[in-house]
Amino acid sequence: MAPIPASPPAHPDDDPGPYVGLDDRDAERRARSRGWTTVRAVPPGSIITLEYVAGRINFEVRDHTVIRCWLG
Repeated sequence: MAPIPASPPAHPDDDPGPYVGLDDRDAERRARSRGWTTVRAVPPGSIITLEYVAGRINFEVRDHTVIRCWLG
């Protein structure tokens, strides 16, 4: 019988709200130091895939400032 697949890695225990308003470079350093394996920064209005990726944090960035943040 095939082994039971492992559960996907859990997100770090980190609230995305406080990232809004941070400089994008500071936000990325903070996210990586808190255990996020993938950090994605996109400009407003970008067309992106919305597949859920465990361990990923997303930043919408305008003029080097995070204006929106979400997980997955």
